[in-house]
Parts: sequence; C-alpha cells; structure tokens
Amino acid sequence: MAGRQKVGFADVTHPSIREARPDDAEAIARILNRIIAARAFTAFDTPFSVEAERAYIETFPARGVFLVATSERDRQVVGFQSMEPFASFTHAFDHVGVLGTYVDLECRRQGIAKRLFRATFEAAVCKEYRKIFTYIRADNAAALSTYLHHGFTIVGTARGHARIDGQYVDEIIVERMLE
Repeated sequence: MAGRQKVGFADVTHPSIREARPDDAEAIARILNRIIAARAFTAFDTPFSVEAERAYIETFPARGVFLVATSERDRQVVGFQSMEPFASFTHAFDHVGVLGTYVDLECRRQGIAKRLFRATFEAAVCKEYRKIFTYIRADNAAALSTYLHHGFTIVGTARGHARIDGQYVDEIIVERMLE
C-alpha cells in the first residue's frame, strides 16, 4: 500500500495506544532488555524477567499512567511509557510524575513516542498531575531531542549520575509543565 512504512517486524504507521496489561509483560520485557543490551540508551543495566515485569504492572500505582503502543497490523507492543508519582512519602509532590519512554529499537522514528506522549499528557492531566520530569542519559541525543520536541526543558545535569559497565554517565534532568 502506498504511504505505509514497514520497520522491522511491525507496521507502525498508526500505532494504537492503550493501558498496559499484565499479559503485556513479555513484550515489555523484550523491548526493555533489547534497549538494556545496547548499553547506550538507558541507565538500566540489568535485564528484566517477564515475571518481574508482570509483577510491576500488577502493582503499578493507581495514580500512575502506563500506556503501550501496539502496531496497527498485528497489535504487537512496539513501545510504552510509564509515569509514576514522584514520591509517596509526602503530598507536597502529588502533582509531579516521573516518566520513562521506551520504543523498540527496530521501530524508532515512526511516530510511536509522539502518540505515547500525547496520550500520557492527557491521562496525566486527568489524574491531576501538573508536572512531569525524567532523567535522560547525556549521551542519548535522540532521546533528549525527542523530549525537548515534546515541550520538556532542561533543568540541570546530574554529573556522573549513572555507572554503566564501569563508566560514569551524566544524566540530563528535564521537566514539562502540564496545563
């Protein structure tokens, strides 16, 4: 069909966005573990088991936002975003969420993150969040560009914040206010 793009295993021209479910654990772990194995995109350094990911989804905070993007053709999970409350030990930060964005390495630059951000922002406002922040590896220029493109601003750099394979990596701290 004209206008369709195929990347890797999935047609992701128009990904669907929905809430994560426990049965997504295998696909989410697969995506995360591929990203971790690349040793360049995340501060995570240890693979996740399917069981651990399933438990994470099952105990995800009620005020959190956990969305997956699925391919149009086969509904396979090709990316996800999870946003959790910043702190549970005080109400002073109830309006702040911490975000993570992950897109399968084979499906990047296909608009998946764009759709996830839009849906997450909408869900976050409905759950009374007013601010989202996250950390991005300073050597991950593509992720930083994506976050800046979606309205985040840089608020600082955590020097030597992560240690990956014996090397210290800076992390850029970004935030975005919601309406």
